Amino acid sequence: MRYFVHIGYHGLHFNGWQKQPGVMNVQGVLENALTKILKTPVFINGCGRTDAHVHASQFFFHMDIEQPWDFDLMFRLNKLLPASIAVFDIIPMEGLPHARFDAVQRSYDYFIHTYKSPFLNGLSAFYLLEDLQFDQMKKAAALLPLYKDYRGFCTSPDKYEHTICNVMSAGLTVDSSGDRLRFQISSNRFLGKMIRIIMGQLLKIGKGELSLDEFEHYLINKETPRLITPAHPQGLYLSKVTYPYLNLPPRTTFSAILQPQFESFK
Repeated sequence: MRYFVHIGYHGLHFNGWQKQPGVMNVQGVLENALTKILKTPVFINGCGRTDAHVHASQFFFHMDIEQPWDFDLMFRLNKLLPASIAVFDIIPMEGLPHARFDAVQRSYDYFIHTYKSPFLNGLSAFYLLEDLQFDQMKKAAALLPLYKDYRGFCTSPDKYEHTICNVMSAGLTVDSSGDRLRFQISSNRFLGKMIRIIMGQLLKIGKGELSLDEFEHYLINKETPRLITPAHPQGLYLSKVTYPYLNLPPRTTFSAILQPQFESFK
């Protein structure tokens, strides 16, 4: 039987989702835990491939288990897994739905703080910056849903069959003190490091190093900037994954230290 498993993870100490030898990765930790508990080899397929040190407040993977279990699998998994990975739901599915290929929308959030904070370390990206041009950054973010081809904001565009992304929404918000930022974007798909590259460009706009016209030029002409500076991975969260047949609210929207601050953002 096929199961979808709804999880979240803090990615700071992982070298991304994808299983690879010799490094700590989320997929490998989960497969090892499932194999140990179910006493049979278990292989899983994730809804995406987050980069090293990137987080997921909502993530799904699917697994095929032949023999049903007669115990609380979710309890045992959460007990065995490290504190940085949490299992929220285990959902039996009809047929053979695919956690990655069936997703119709993914949403990401990117958090920045512009003052040094020991409490935000690893949860938000730290940039020691002052007097950012927030209005220009917001205008640039609002341009993103108007364009479909994101070839200019990808590290290796030629490895893809195409670079079309249906960006459904994008926006930047700033807290009242002006030292916490949140960038949100939703699309049917994303290219390699696309969000971190966009965030890096928005920061250049905020610092006055890149104009709004130059930013839009890359979108219009599908041209890659000469210098690509992706934003730090620690600020990025995969925050929502939607399927035609499954649309669960995130179990934990964000860590408690982030969420109260951002509820009052404008």
